[in-house]
Amino acid sequence: MKAELLEKVKQLVEKRMDTSWQAMEAAKNSANEEGKSSAGDKYETARAMGQIDREMNGRMYEQARQDRLLLEKINLQLPFLSVGLGALVKTTMGDFFVAIGAGVVTLNGKNIMVISSQSPIGQILIGKSPQESFEFRGKAYEIVSID
Repeated sequence: MKAELLEKVKQLVEKRMDTSWQAMEAAKNSANEEGKSSAGDKYETARAMGQIDREMNGRMYEQARQDRLLLEKINLQLPFLSVGLGALVKTTMGDFFVAIGAGVVTLNGKNIMVISSQSPIGQILIGKSPQESFEFRGKAYEIVSID
């Protein structure tokens, strides 16, 4: 199950990379086209907006690339005695996969929260063991198992 989950998260990251790359290219092409058909202040404004779009999408692409590199470091063969990168943590209040911040991923009809170790709940979980309890946002959790 964990291998399927990791693959699904990798696909989400690849899609983010593709989308941000295409948006970056579209902004570049749009700014170039605007330059051919406009003059004066309107031209400068369009070029500036295009530059802002390219930079924003460039940052999104770079973040997705960094996420992909982190996912490549996950070793599914490692046994987990405590929560760390790549752990699938089953709790009394839901399941968490410690990888990157990707939100809820549904696998085989089950919702799994894909979290970063740097997220607030990720920071709480790191280093915890099965049967340990913790509180997050006023709710009590107990770790049932770690895969």
